[in-house]
Amino acid sequence: MGLTEREKEWGAKASRFLKAELKRAGVGYKELADRLNKHGMEETETSITGKLARGTFATSFFLATLAVLEMDGVRLEDL
Repeated sequence: MGLTEREKEWGAKASRFLKAELKRAGVGYKELADRLNKHGMEETETSITGKLARGTFATSFFLATLAVLEMDGVRLEDL
């Protein structure tokens, strides 16, 4: 079963948010992969590129990315 249009919209919003936060922090996909790997995640620059391009990724990836960027939280209006 595929994603609904609404699910795709939310995925795109989450992807745009993470891309913006990575840019704001000056963290590239390679560095993000390195940071996530230090926390037990198995990511590569290529896997991150694909996830953010598709806008489909697990909540664990989203939350781990927030953690390695040392973000305190997300306001829904920022998505």
